Order: sequence, then C-alpha cells, then structure tokens
Amino acid sequence: MRKEIVVLLILAVVLALFVSPFASSSPDGLERVGEDHGFIDNAEELINSPIPDYAIPGITNEKVATSVAGIVGTLLTLAVAYGIGYLVRNRSESGSKVRNQQGGGK
Repeated sequence: MRKEIVVLLILAVVLALFVSPFASSSPDGLERVGEDHGFIDNAEELINSPIPDYAIPGITNEKVATSVAGIVGTLLTLAVAYGIGYLVRNRSESGSKVRNQQGGGK
C-alpha cells in the first residue's frame, strides 16, 4: 500500500510540475464576475497570499514560477490531507480503545 502512495505522490508532483505552466491565465470565478460587472477595481485584499496569482514571487521565469507554485500547492494539499487523515484515524482508534476498556467493544 505504501508503494502505491509513494507512486501517486510522485505522479501528483510531476503533474504539478509539467501541467501547471499550461493553466489558463484568464480570470476565473469571482474575478471574472468582477471584471464583467465592473467592480474588480473596488476589491480589497483581505490577506496577503504567499503565492499570489499562482506564481512564486521572486522567480523571473513565469513558467518556472508557476511550476514551483504548483508543486508547493500540491505538497501543501497532500500534507493537510494526510494530517486530517492522521487525526481522524487516531481519534477513531482512541474511541475504540475506550469502548473496549468499558466492555462495549467486541
């Protein structure tokens, strides 16, 4: 099972590396609606994004900056998903141990 997870992790990073530069530069979602309806200039940034516009700041080559941002985003997403899975699994195991100790488990 671990071998499959490692292969899928490598595949996700490779896809992020090579597919990210081909992402559309057209505005999406609310940004597009804001442009269409003329309120985009009234927008205020609530928080500063560490990866603004899907590119790592300081990297002059746009395609490389986008690829690196894709890899960072992929790894962060996988880390958060793993963390949530770890917490849920531990919570589930803790609950079953308590039930077994109380005589309610099988």
